[in-house]
Amino acid sequence: MPDFRIRPCRPEDKDAAYWVCLKTGDSGNDGTHLYAEDPHALGNTFVGPYIFLEPEFAFVLEDEQGVCGYVLAALDSAAFYRRLVQEWLPPLQAQHPEPQGDRAAWTPTQELYYGYHHPDIYYPPAFHTFPSHLHIDLVPRAQGRGQGRRMMEHQLAALIDRNSPGVHLGLSAVNRRAYAFYRKLGFVELERVGTPEPQVIYMGKRLP
Repeated sequence: MPDFRIRPCRPEDKDAAYWVCLKTGDSGNDGTHLYAEDPHALGNTFVGPYIFLEPEFAFVLEDEQGVCGYVLAALDSAAFYRRLVQEWLPPLQAQHPEPQGDRAAWTPTQELYYGYHHPDIYYPPAFHTFPSHLHIDLVPRAQGRGQGRRMMEHQLAALIDRNSPGVHLGLSAVNRRAYAFYRKLGFVELERVGTPEPQVIYMGKRLP
């Protein structure tokens, strides 16, 4: 049985955490083929801002081979999104110009670049009773071993320790395994967003 441990994420873990993000970037499957032109593009959106803006709630899962998962959170989503726009995105905007031309012809990486300039921030009033948000990813070698539950419990305890009244998250509507996992942890469905079919499911959990 591999020896897994959860520890705080350090700035030097950035590349390893970005790798986990890429390897789970296609609705939980390997997204390397989608973002080959810029393997860091996905991590710049979903990992980097948490490591550097919310380090108190950034944790990695590590085994003898190295980092194999992470769980990341923001305590106050409204404050996090303000800092995201003011501090994190401007350098990315300068480095990656907004894509032009027919959007239907854009690559997945270009879609992410567009997001640097037009961040898809979704935090409606109905979510404000769940002000924290989180996300978690584990590569296959760490899956099916109870580590996801361990990491979620670790993160939820950290949020409870800081008096968060509730937490929400989003997941792809096609990721049924993740949906079942969150339901087992006590999350309830809040909303489905996307057209023509729901693309993202939002779930929430009240905290003690």
